[in-house]
Amino acid sequence: MRLSSKAKAIQWIILTFCLWARAKDIEQQPVFVRGQDGYHTYRIPAVLTTSKGSVLAFCEGRKASASDSGDIDIVFKRSIDAGKTWGKQQIIWDDKTNTCGNPCVVQDKETGTIFLLLTHNLGKDHEKEINGGTSSGSRTVWLMKSDDDGLTWSAPKEITSAVKEPSWRWYATGPGIGIQIEHGPKKGRLIIPSDHSVPDGEHTESQSHVIYSDDHGKSWKIGGSIKPNMNECQVVELSDGKGTLLMSMRNLPKGSNRAQSISFDGGSTWSPTARHPQLIDSTCQASILRYRWSTSNEPPCILFSNPADSSKRINMTVRASYDEGQNWSTDTVLHTSDSAYSCLTVLPDHTVGCLYERGEKNAYEQITFARFALTLPDQADPKPPTK
Repeated sequence: MRLSSKAKAIQWIILTFCLWARAKDIEQQPVFVRGQDGYHTYRIPAVLTTSKGSVLAFCEGRKASASDSGDIDIVFKRSIDAGKTWGKQQIIWDDKTNTCGNPCVVQDKETGTIFLLLTHNLGKDHEKEINGGTSSGSRTVWLMKSDDDGLTWSAPKEITSAVKEPSWRWYATGPGIGIQIEHGPKKGRLIIPSDHSVPDGEHTESQSHVIYSDDHGKSWKIGGSIKPNMNECQVVELSDGKGTLLMSMRNLPKGSNRAQSISFDGGSTWSPTARHPQLIDSTCQASILRYRWSTSNEPPCILFSNPADSSKRINMTVRASYDEGQNWSTDTVLHTSDSAYSCLTVLPDHTVGCLYERGEKNAYEQITFARFALTLPDQADPKPPTK
């Protein structure tokens, strides 16, 4: 039955009111603002709630422009009150006029060490040149760590030879967060979702992959690749008790829905990809995160955030799944206007935090931290995947 014009208008008013009422419960504040503290633009957010309850926010500080190349530093802020207030901005990696970027952070819950994976290239090299094999330098992979809850950080250490195949050209860690597997035969493994490009005739093909550590970050190895045309990615462990992983990926062609793949062996191999019909995407980075595991009284919950539009980077939305990523609800809209990259975290009081790019004229005016309570259903039917 078709709705009348009047019924459609009433339906729209109700929806608008619900979104307005929900938005009133969201606390939002800018953390990194364009033009402040000596940087033209801030991009590529990553956020982690540590085991001690601190919230660590990372991003790229782009000195002269919003460009993906040039003089780019890694900057950082720390909060000790669940993201309500933030400490002074710190520069934790500045290599003169070169590009330091793609922060991806993970904490080893057994040792407490926090690892920050990063990439680097000469500031004069652009992604097109690196992909084409005509750049002056190469894209390299680096590691920093903190053993004191983010108060201090080690100097960057290069790990390229361990985690990048010689034939690979472009390389990106994350951006966002990694995970530590909590169940199954690979329990304790640290996983960093990444992507790279490989030559394919006159062009290059983009593929997603993971790198991992089984010795608490002392050494890192390359996991399996996912192709074709996969790109920036994030990973979550599913609640089957076996350590099964779900990878969520930005993919081509432009405007296609979010791609997903499953690994049953800790990231060494991956299933063929499938595009999720509910996760519309404008070909942008996104975040996926375990909110809680299944218990006898509570359903499992996974969160997902992205600019939910098929063509434009607008409408930053956080969705929830109560059946391990098979179905997704639209729970919270953070910003209906321009928005892009995001990173989710669960705060000490079990509210949700989202560090994301937003603006009114373009998506890169500021990086904002949003805090809100998740509305959970009374019942859910978890359906973990089977091999």
